[in-house]
Parts: sequence; structure tokens; C-alpha cells
Amino acid sequence: MDEAHEAMMQSDMHVEADSPLFRDSSPRAVAVLWTGGWDSTFQVLRLLLKHRLPVVPYYLEDATRASTAVELATIQAISDALRREHEHVRGLLRPLRRFLVADIPRDPAMQQALREVRRRSYIGDQYAWLPAFCKRQRLDDIELSVHVDDKVQALLSSMVSDFQQAGCYRSYRVDARHADRPEYALFRYFSFPLFAIDKRAMQDEAAREGWSDYMHMTWFCHRPWRGQPCGACAPCVYAIEEGMAWRVPRQRRALTWLYRKFALPLKPPLRAALATMRRS
Repeated sequence: MDEAHEAMMQSDMHVEADSPLFRDSSPRAVAVLWTGGWDSTFQVLRLLLKHRLPVVPYYLEDATRASTAVELATIQAISDALRREHEHVRGLLRPLRRFLVADIPRDPAMQQALREVRRRSYIGDQYAWLPAFCKRQRLDDIELSVHVDDKVQALLSSMVSDFQQAGCYRSYRVDARHADRPEYALFRYFSFPLFAIDKRAMQDEAAREGWSDYMHMTWFCHRPWRGQPCGACAPCVYAIEEGMAWRVPRQRRALTWLYRKFALPLKPPLRAALATMRRS
């Protein structure tokens, strides 16, 4: 990314915590974790173009992930296209609120809850620092784009209840009846508007609504290779498994097969061994 583009992104998207723009008094504004990926972008499009609700997007920047710059550039490009092509979006889409993962203090209670959940089902490290971030920022209803075929969706499927968000659409939350469970500790801050649909359903709805061009701008790979998806990271594998193989270049799909055949089966025993070492 060139310096001019980076400067534009910083000035347009980064909002300091003490800025007047940071404080949004609109009671109908919907906070969304937006990564520039398929699921969160679909929800942003729904909110802006279908429900015409104000959207406050959040991005948590992980300096260790190679895809960060691409994700931010993707968010910028989609935001620019929406504002250019839909005049009403200019007043609804708030500036992106960026935070560094490295600045989020560790929360021992969240880390313990994650360890307990992992005894039954493996979920990523982000599910310790995401709720810690929400707790620190006093966010108690930020939208997380968990969907059908997602590990977290399977984990929480028996614990959620539905509700009407902003009087416009159905969403889900972990029910307070499960307040004694570690899952509640980790996911109580979030709502899940995509909990009952999968990526194919999103693709179909986007096509019906005329949003396909925006969806094709989204990004998902964690380790970009020459500006294209690598084919060997977990999101590339998931894209193929969830019926979205067209998103991975044909010449990279052989790497996906190798990753699934040889590397992926080694992950569970390695995680178990590491967990045992940490406890000893």
C-alpha cells in the first residue's frame, strides 16, 4: 500500500477515543465488528441498504496478521463505493473505529472461560480478547457475524434466544439463563444477526438485492500471496468447505487440498499437547 493511500485511510477511518465523532448519540445506531470479510460486509449491507440504519463499524487491528492492510483497504474501498453509489449511506455509515489488539488488557476471567470452553470445543484466541475489549469499552450489543457452519454457532446453538433488533430484523443473543456458563462470559456482549443463515444464503440474498459487486470486493485470506488468497490458511479452507471455492484462485486450490490432507489433521493433537504443557 503506498504512503498516500495509507495517509488517506488513516485520516478517513481512524477516530481517536476522545474525538466528538467517537461518541454516537443515536439510539438506533448499530455497532458492528467489520473485518471486510464476507459475513460482516453482508450484515453492513443489510443494515445500510435494506434497513437504512446508522452503522458504527469497529475494526480490531492485529499487527501480527499479514492480512491487516488488505482488510483495511477492503473496508475503505467498500465504504467509498457505498457512499458514492447510495447518497443516503453518507449520513448512515460512521467513520471506522480502529483499535489495536495489543492495547487490550488481558482479562483473567475471560482467559479462564476460554480455557473451559476449549475443553469441549476449540475456538480461537480472539474469543478472549474480543469480550475483554467489549467489557473495557462498555459495549454490550455489538454485532458479531457468527453464521451457520461456524464453530461458534454450533457451540452456542442451544444457548441463544432471538429478539427484534431495532424493530427491524431478527437477531440472537446468549440467554441470561446460561449466566453460569463460560460461554456466557465470553459471548454476553454480542448479538448474532446471521446466526440462522449460511454463506450460500447470504450469496443468494446479495444477488437478489443487487449487492453482488460489493460482496465480490470482500476479503478473507489471512496470508495474502501476491495480492491473492493463499489457499493454505484456515479461512481459505473454510471458503471451499462452505461452498465458496470460486473465491480461491484455481491454481491455489491444490495448496488447500494439501493443507486439509496433511496439516489440518495435526492441529487438534498439537493443541492438546500444548494445553497439557501449560497445565503442567
